[in-house]
Amino acid sequence: MDDALRKQYLQAMGIDVWIPRANVQKSQIQEDQVEAPPAAQEALLDVAFSPIADHPEEDTWEKLQAEVGVCRLCPLCETRTQTVFGAGNPQADWLFIGEGPGQHEDQQGKPFVGKAGLLLTEMIRALGMAREDVFITNIVKCRPPNNRDPHPDEIARCNGYLRRQIAFIQPKIILSMGRIAAQTLLATDAPLSSLRGKVHFYDNRPVVVVYHPAYLLRSLLEKHKAWQDLQLAMQTIGE
Repeated sequence: MDDALRKQYLQAMGIDVWIPRANVQKSQIQEDQVEAPPAAQEALLDVAFSPIADHPEEDTWEKLQAEVGVCRLCPLCETRTQTVFGAGNPQADWLFIGEGPGQHEDQQGKPFVGKAGLLLTEMIRALGMAREDVFITNIVKCRPPNNRDPHPDEIARCNGYLRRQIAFIQPKIILSMGRIAAQTLLATDAPLSSLRGKVHFYDNRPVVVVYHPAYLLRSLLEKHKAWQDLQLAMQTIGE
């Protein structure tokens, strides 16, 4: 991508100019965020810190997608319109992970549509790629009612699907979008502000924490920080 076109994409994000390994400790999920049984929290931590094994030979991407499509492992299946498996290149170097589907995603069965999706598209283009070049998914595959935060037990039950996706995709870098995704992947209750600007690791894969596009739409002044996050990701994957 030439500099002129890249600048157009940056301007669409609200960025005017180019802005010339942390160890993660295991900690409990914030108990004051949601009410969930201790066993659910322990299960989430266990799956977060167990290594991702190579997927069995009998497992396939199509089988995984079919399982997600009919999943009834948690109560979110009762209120969803449809599951949102993810979209993009299943062999992508870049994996973008958000929190969960919203209303539009629930209706269309695709991740990150609407205004937040358009901004994410511009962020990806600022990296010199198209949405078809990366893979985009969420921590949970069903929309939580009223777009509330997913509960720890819901995250734990859906975690196996995400881990299998990661095992299939084998991304070179993961971009964790928003607080819930970052805290889940890194098994921490640290605020987003303290997780940004560092390279973390999930099963030996670098993770860069970025603001959720929906947050950036509400907080326009933070868009320059979003570009800093994207630059860190580019530097990390280039090393």
